[in-house]
Amino acid sequence: QAPFVESGGGLVQPGGSLRLSCVASGFTFRDYDMSWYRQAPGKGREWVGRITKDGREVTYEDAVKGRFTISRDNAKNTLYLQMNDLKSEDTAAYYCNSVTGMLSGRWGQGTQVTVSS
Repeated sequence: QAPFVESGGGLVQPGGSLRLSCVASGFTFRDYDMSWYRQAPGKGREWVGRITKDGREVTYEDAVKGRFTISRDNAKNTLYLQMNDLKSEDTAAYYCNSVTGMLSGRWGQGTQVTVSS
């Protein structure tokens, strides 16, 4: 199976909300900081935000501050991204990863978020 399985994407109107999930496998999830990334057509992969292994500290890209919230449930090996007040520029495929996974080139298939009226 894929190291990360992202889900929860879909079509949403501007101003709407979505909650993405990322289920990790193959490593001790609770021992790693985790990040969300996104990639729109014709653009490189963009870092969205990061949460520490214990969930105590979260940082975000300026464009999503105040709108997106990252959380995690280590007992379920799951990372979450709550997205509120979505804008058209948030349209992208969203991916989760650890630093180690990113540097080794291991990515899931992502989940598509499309914000459109």
